[in-house]
Amino acid sequence: MFFFMMSFNLIMPELNGYLTALGSSDLKGLIITLFTISAGISRPFSGKIADLVGRKTSIYIGIVICIFVSISYPIAQSLFFFFTLRFLHGFSAGFMPTGATALITDVLPEKSRGQAMGIWGTFISLGIGVGQALGSWIFMQSNYTVLFGFSGLICLISLVLATFVKETLREKQPFQLNVLRVKWNDIVEPSVFPAAVVMFLTATSSGIIFVITPDISNFLGINNKGWFFGIYVISTILIRLFSSSLSDRIGRRKTLLIGNLFLITAMLLIGLSTTINSYTFAAIIFGCATGISSPTLFAWTADLSHIDRRGVGAGTMFIALEGGIMLGSIVTLMLYDSTKNTVLYSFIFGAFLALIASIYLIWHLLRRKSLF
Repeated sequence: MFFFMMSFNLIMPELNGYLTALGSSDLKGLIITLFTISAGISRPFSGKIADLVGRKTSIYIGIVICIFVSISYPIAQSLFFFFTLRFLHGFSAGFMPTGATALITDVLPEKSRGQAMGIWGTFISLGIGVGQALGSWIFMQSNYTVLFGFSGLICLISLVLATFVKETLREKQPFQLNVLRVKWNDIVEPSVFPAAVVMFLTATSSGIIFVITPDISNFLGINNKGWFFGIYVISTILIRLFSSSLSDRIGRRKTLLIGNLFLITAMLLIGLSTTINSYTFAAIIFGCATGISSPTLFAWTADLSHIDRRGVGAGTMFIALEGGIMLGSIVTLMLYDSTKNTVLYSFIFGAFLALIASIYLIWHLLRRKSLF
């Protein structure tokens, strides 16, 4: 998962510049939006395949798509081709993490899911942060063709490593076309709805950050557009050293409330940042928010998922994740006009939705008496 996440995040900081070179800087929000739409579309299929055909089948499909699209970007010399690739790239994120998360859930000890998901989430965050930070450096030393090629190579490493992973689905079915016929219960697992609501509301902030932070780096004179993510991932890893088992001790919802407090603070600080120091501090606070909330949400999903529907449960969670990221990118298209003066508006919206998530968690704590 580390190498997979690193692969498609490697190119993220430079895609705004690539799109600008194609002549459409005003369509930056579509870079994330199209990716998340296709990822969301693929979740019901990947979840069903993971539950019926095999966890690794879903993993392999996602990785192969990622490799193919990554090495195809250099030949995208038109807006239509570029956005087509972005749409196809989203399918990789729709398949690989769904199968991998279901596989991980199969092997986790129930009493320490929070801590175990912390380890899992750390490598996801590392992939995002290292990819974003390294991507800009690679581009500054070379060009877009090398950057995209390196992205494909990193994903190829993920494919090689995946071959050593043991399949955990006990009763596998051979792949047939009827597996691709999805019904409503193949799209959403109702039991994980509480975790999905919180994921959707808080993931909006990530969508905003993905779109705007490369530009904020430019406004502040930071050459490496992945600076924010490099700082954030270090912060995420450090906070998990101290909070990895927190949700196992005090409960998922109370832990998420703490994470949301950090998230609200971080969004306001990012939007108000006027110096490198204040921007870096905001990245640290955002890393704390992610380090606390991300593994807790995945652990809560594992708690709530039925044992024979873990693929659909993971898919539901990722649909919520991509839905939130897409909403964040769409709102950014509406509120941000690529000028420094309009940066704050989108971040206020993200902080507001994080506040709504906190209110929902408090309501859930008061109305739903349960272990988690």
